[in-house]
Amino acid sequence: MPPLSPSEGDPLAERDIALMRLVQQGDMEAFRELVETHQHRVAGTIARMVGSGFDYAELAHEVFVRVWKSAARYEPSARFTTWLLTITRNLVLNEFRYRSRHATVPLSPLTSDPHEAASELPLPDLSCPSPDGALQEAELLEAIEKALLALPENQRTAVILRRHEGLSYEDIASVLRTSVASVKSLLFRARTQLREALREHLD
Repeated sequence: MPPLSPSEGDPLAERDIALMRLVQQGDMEAFRELVETHQHRVAGTIARMVGSGFDYAELAHEVFVRVWKSAARYEPSARFTTWLLTITRNLVLNEFRYRSRHATVPLSPLTSDPHEAASELPLPDLSCPSPDGALQEAELLEAIEKALLALPENQRTAVILRRHEGLSYEDIASVLRTSVASVKSLLFRARTQLREALREHLD
């Protein structure tokens, strides 16, 4: 009996492949459906990879531009989401390289309008027992973001794909173009470094 493909038995993954087959034929409706299905995943992944200083919505838009342009070369040898997150990671790496070569280029704020910025701030959790508790939670979230951004890029990406996207070791290895054993090693080192960086908060 031949081995199952990465998407067999998974209706959502098979639907992604069917949509990509239509996109390869220039079907804009199929492409729009793919974007609507995966845009939040892409934006969330980028936001965790680059932190709050980048305009991750713009980067997410560029990811799907590349999906459209690369559609003809797509082959379902892996899940569509694995291919999509590989494009996402490559775009983020290119952005970091560009900014490292152009140090005077400012980071793009999420918005330049202070009223819009205020409207995007999270509302306070009214179930929180005290302002001190809310402050501690905000400080923890900020510490987690800083600790995550301090990791080497491959460790950070492995953690994000495993913890937040729920990818298998095999899919993470495909995105990072490495072995499953290497992925497990990256995750172990990343978790060790994160625990050390967050020790004060975890205590």
